[in-house]
Amino acid sequence: MTNHYESPLSSRYASEKMLKLFSSDTRYQTWRRLWASLARAEMNLGLTITQAQVEELESHITDIDYDCVSKREQEVRHDVMAHVYAYGKVAPSAAGIIHLGATSCYVTDNADLIIYRDALLLLREELLGVLANLSDFAEKYKSLPTLGYNHYQPAQLVTVGKRATLWMQDLLSDLNEIDFAIDNIEFLGCRGTTGTEASFVELFGNDTDKIDEMNKMIAADFGFDRCFDVCGQTYPRKVDSRILNCLSSIAQSCYRMANDIRLLQHDRQIEEPFEKNQIGSSAMAYKRNPMRSERICSLARYLMVDAMNAPLTASVQWLERTLDDSANRRISLPEGFLCADAILRLARNITDGLCVNEKIVEKTVREYLPFIATENLMMEAVKRGGDRQQIHEIIRSCSMEATAKMKNGEECDLLYRLSLEKEFGLSEDDMANLLEPSLYIGRCPEQVEAFIRKLEPLLSGVARTSAEINL
Repeated sequence: MTNHYESPLSSRYASEKMLKLFSSDTRYQTWRRLWASLARAEMNLGLTITQAQVEELESHITDIDYDCVSKREQEVRHDVMAHVYAYGKVAPSAAGIIHLGATSCYVTDNADLIIYRDALLLLREELLGVLANLSDFAEKYKSLPTLGYNHYQPAQLVTVGKRATLWMQDLLSDLNEIDFAIDNIEFLGCRGTTGTEASFVELFGNDTDKIDEMNKMIAADFGFDRCFDVCGQTYPRKVDSRILNCLSSIAQSCYRMANDIRLLQHDRQIEEPFEKNQIGSSAMAYKRNPMRSERICSLARYLMVDAMNAPLTASVQWLERTLDDSANRRISLPEGFLCADAILRLARNITDGLCVNEKIVEKTVREYLPFIATENLMMEAVKRGGDRQQIHEIIRSCSMEATAKMKNGEECDLLYRLSLEKEFGLSEDDMANLLEPSLYIGRCPEQVEAFIRKLEPLLSGVARTSAEINL
């Protein structure tokens, strides 16, 4: 326990990998890696920087004296220059060339782009894990008939596996958005105070080819193959909008899936995992609440709203630079990633242990199957000589009467009522032969198989695992 506020995303929900990625150590070590990369590029392109200076910078990436940084920042009121000072203390021979030609956004913005790219890759891994679990689930239950719903009212039959592919299709869309975002993250490079690279025009004596080469070299050091064509002092904040929109899309898809599970658990058809000693309620000991699915929905609402921060920030950037983005981005981007990470870990945990209560599913199907089969029954009655319009009216009338009895808590007696109608021409036994659920699931098994085949190249080698979560 601590005596100060700690974000629940850190203390309860997010993974160690994502927490480490957004830690102060990762951020400030990345700053030092960027300074070392800049120095090496400048040396290789002819500036008066020595190999020994570069090597000294590279050997002091991780030993950050945060007390020194804090004291210096209190004096100069500037976080980047405080880190430059502390870096120079442990790399004294290179102290005079650290940050040469750069502005603060060289380290702050490029580090953000590196971290966001890596965080998207982590989410991609988690998302593939959810899809892999659901793929196995859909395959297993591709032919199990279940009641479908329109407007949450009983409709025609589907299968349990086919319903899972609806969730998977949403998540596949999210995967495509993540891939697009990753592929289109460009590096800022070292572009100067207003993006003109004027400081490097001076340093390289008007040799602009060297400036372009410097930026390519630094970008390559961090796994980027291109820089933004033009920029102000910062990278375009539209990038943040694209990223948070990806995270919001994940939240939307997982919310939809989790909400479906909550509805189905209410009917006892499907249940999320429930540990042997798990307590569902402090007062009602018998309860099995869908608390993980509820947590997904709760976190997803936060993330969808959090995503609004990026477009609101991107839209008000003045000219080449303004600083009203900084405080917002320090919160909205990391928290967004931590939240998306938590949601996907919950989704992996749930999809690895979904329980289908097949007897309940079958009972629900049997309860509504007489209504679902009425069109087939009508066709059979017509084939035996009945009048289509008359048969339709008989079915309509008997269905209303049977429904009224069910609303009074009694059993469905639709087939019995129809058998009493002479003009209908079918006995209860005749109709029972047409009440095989598999006759009413259409192409569900085939659709599931086709969808899973489409995903096979993506899911090859993906571990089918359950994320460890804090209950």
